[in-house]
Order: sequence, then C-alpha cells, then structure tokens
Amino acid sequence: MSTSGDDVVFDRLQGHEQVVFCSDPASGLRAIIAIHSTALGPALGGTRCRPYPTVQDALDDVLHLSQAMTLKNALAGLDHGGGKAVIIGDPATCKTEPLLRAYGRFVQGLGGRYVTAGDMGISVADLDVVGRESRFVTGRSVVQGGGGDSGVLTAYGVLQGMRAAAMHRWGSPSLASRTVGVVGLGKVGHRLAGHLVADGAQVLGVDTDPSAVDRVRIDHPEVELLHSTAELLARPLDVLAPCASGGLVDAEVAASVDTEIICGGANNQLAHPELAQVLAGRGVLYAPDFLVNAGGVIQVADELVGFSADRARSRVDQLYDTTLAVLQRAAATGVTPELAAEGLVADRIAAVSRLGTIWNRPD
Repeated sequence: MSTSGDDVVFDRLQGHEQVVFCSDPASGLRAIIAIHSTALGPALGGTRCRPYPTVQDALDDVLHLSQAMTLKNALAGLDHGGGKAVIIGDPATCKTEPLLRAYGRFVQGLGGRYVTAGDMGISVADLDVVGRESRFVTGRSVVQGGGGDSGVLTAYGVLQGMRAAAMHRWGSPSLASRTVGVVGLGKVGHRLAGHLVADGAQVLGVDTDPSAVDRVRIDHPEVELLHSTAELLARPLDVLAPCASGGLVDAEVAASVDTEIICGGANNQLAHPELAQVLAGRGVLYAPDFLVNAGGVIQVADELVGFSADRARSRVDQLYDTTLAVLQRAAATGVTPELAAEGLVADRIAAVSRLGTIWNRPD
C-alpha cells in the first residue's frame, strides 16, 4: 500500500508511464528516458544533450518535453505516443563513441517502447552511432537509410503553421510585407528565415551564436540582424517566431510583447501554461508549438517505414489544415488554441485507444 510520500513522487511524474535513469560510469553516460504515453503506439521523441545544472533540472525538462511529444505526435496523425530523452553533459565534449553506444543499449533495452531521434546537441552522425546498438533509432543519415537533417521539414512545417495563423488573423496566408521576428537562427530558424524572405516578409533575426548569425548574413542578407533578444522584442512585430530554447514567452514578455501572432519552432515556448490565457486576453494569437513544429517528427516517423521525402513533405503540408482547424475550434468554443489542440488530442486518443478492447488473434 502506497504512502503519501510515494504518492507525491508519482504525482511529480505528471502521468508518465515510465521514467528510466541510465548510468554507465565507464563512458560517463548519465541520461533519463521519459515515456509519457503509448496509447497510440510506441513513444517517439528526440534525445537532447545539455549540461544541465542538476539532475532535477534534467528530469523537469524531459518530463515536460515528453508530455508535449504526446500532443505533437497525436496532432500530426502519427501512430506514436510521446517520449523524450536527455543526456546530461556538454555536447561539445561528452559525446564519445562509448557514451553514445552505451545510450543506444539502454534504448534497445526498452524493446521498442521508445524510439529515439535527434534534438538539441544530438546530430545525425550521433544517431548513426546510437543506431549501432539499437534498432529503435530514427533521424539517421541518408547513407544509413534515413532522411538526414530533420530541421528541413521542421522549418517547413512552422511556415505552414504560420501561414494558417495568418489566414485566421488576416484572411490571407501570405506573409508578404509582414514583419517577422525570428529568435534563434540555428538549423530551424535559419531555414525559416529563408522561407520568410522568399515569401516577401520583412525578417528580423537574433542569435547568441556568432556563427549562426554569420550564416544568415551570408545566405539571407535581406534579414535585419539585431544584437539581442531584448532589442528584437522591443520592436513592433506582426509575428514572433521563437526558434531557440524554450521559455522565451515568460510573464513579462506575454504581458508586453507587441505582436499579433506567436508561431515558431522552439519547444515549450510558454514559460508557464497559464500564459496562453494572458496572450489570448491581449489578443495575441498563439499557434501551439507542439502543433506547428511537428515537421521533424513527421520526417523521422516516416523513416520507420522506409523514408520517402515526397510522402513526408506531403504530410507536413497538412499542418496548415490542422493548425487552421485548431485556431477555428478555439475561436468557436472560446478557449485558447492550446486547450483546443489538447481537446483534439484527447478525442483521437480516446477513439483509437478503445480499439484495444477489440480482440485480435495473436500472430
């Protein structure tokens, strides 16, 4: 019989099915794998490598991210639940072959309940190494049968979500002449900036990494590069596109940012869930990040059945319709887009998971 202390521990896991702590002292591996839900199928989500200050910080991040993956995968129409993993360490120094292969063995040991892919600090090349120890790895190189960098379709999907938000707000999906501020010019933000320039938008950009700024300066000289995020947030915008780490929209930003739409590629853009209501109260249209940034997971899921670039891109195109449907549902029911999206997820999980009650003869 559980005690009240045990109940507190399970409450902190936020309804997750399974949380696995992985340790291999010989390689230095310290990782956490969180499986939030397998109601729609094996949990699918990327592995992130960061020098978290504490193990608790890593646990908080992986629990939050894996829960969002349940929403993302369900809204994208994938037959996958939500999962995520974090490796604790500096990606510039810790990612040795022994560490990555040790991590792959832990993934393999879950027997397919969790399928991993890339995220911050984990490259396609890293996944190829992890894949030497596990069958449950996607997001791999073209040489290894994968689709390569998933940032390509992530950025394209954010563009589709942004066009849907523009359609909902202004009656046209075009971003021509709109001012869009992109915070974070990495592999997603860089490509999104290029799409926006091609669409005729006036693009402002900022990144703390000088090399990322230099790449944009060379590839997209039309982008106005600013010196700080604070400088960008002080400018009047039509669209704010967070594409760096999460939590950009904190209480101060939610109460003061001068923008009509927030739509970007970062995960967990709102520092706290209740800020969705703050934004709605100010008339700011927030396109949920777990909806619009699903292009990457759509790509890596497609690898599991033999990657087709055309098929994956076609599925990412559908994010336009899904985003528009979520925004229309929110407007019709008087709730925030986040709650409208969560309602659609709950409907799909309830409808599909009930099929488990229909008996099938085992193979």
